[in-house]
Amino acid sequence: MKTGILLTNLGTPDAPTRVALKRYLSEFLSDPRVVDPPNKLIWWLALNVVILNIRPKKSAKNYAKIWNKIGAGSPLLSITKLQLQGVKKTLLEQHENLVFEVGMRYGNPSISSALDKLYAQGCEKIIVLPLYPQYSNTTTLSTLDAINQTLDSWVQKPEIAFIEYYYDNNGYLQSLANSVLEHQTKYGKPDKLMISFHGIPQRYVDNGDVYYDHCVSTAKLLAKKLDLDESDYLFSFQSIFGREPWTKPQTKERLKALAGDGVAHIQVICPGFSADCLETLEEIECENRDYFIQAGGCQFSYIPALNDRDDHIKMLIDLISTHL
Repeated sequence: MKTGILLTNLGTPDAPTRVALKRYLSEFLSDPRVVDPPNKLIWWLALNVVILNIRPKKSAKNYAKIWNKIGAGSPLLSITKLQLQGVKKTLLEQHENLVFEVGMRYGNPSISSALDKLYAQGCEKIIVLPLYPQYSNTTTLSTLDAINQTLDSWVQKPEIAFIEYYYDNNGYLQSLANSVLEHQTKYGKPDKLMISFHGIPQRYVDNGDVYYDHCVSTAKLLAKKLDLDESDYLFSFQSIFGREPWTKPQTKERLKALAGDGVAHIQVICPGFSADCLETLEEIECENRDYFIQAGGCQFSYIPALNDRDDHIKMLIDLISTHL
């Protein structure tokens, strides 16, 4: 029996161009798990008449800043492929009849195309690992939607092992702690460590999405690993979109306030991102750095995502191996 290993992530445009961004954002912002407006007709009009005619140009400029920064093309896709290579190398030394693919929820290579490749190679079981440590309906459940939509057209359906989250996994937390300590060996210990997560609308949390709780737990568990007092670190949310209330406190506002209060040295880690991408390399490392420095801060550094670190790859292998 062949077993497929599918690593998934959010996705990326095919190029840092307006046309590619319009195509990518259309798919992303049309997902009802991501945007679930009270009035769907008004949202459809706003998306197609206004947003997709304005936002792609700005987003393309931001993607151009990071394109080819890590590997060729999109950093998110390049890193995810490196993660797959690391997982594949070790697992093939331990097991036979394994097949490996990468799939993106939006853009290419799609989850559907990855599943089709695994199916064509005769996989009777597929282990799916969405690279989202914290569960959210907007990411994890949306990934499951894409999988089910593809499987609905298959006559013979494989067994699916779906890994929902790993925010409390000891290997994950230790990898984060290791990355912080290594960074501080090079750049010194900051006045504050900021732990920043991607935000979601507060309405989603109020309606039962466990994402906020998973983020809070991740921050506390990481702080415990690092032996930090409550005064040593901060917890916040970034990447706010739209006008409705999103999860708070917001990373941008906290950075401005900290600088204004005389905090000189900040380091930021984003544990919700398994691979560096636009939200870390451009939004945090560039845009939010400027907010802090312009508000009076002196030293700012971003602690890279776990990417293809050896300890991160080992943790991913351990997660997958429990289903083999």
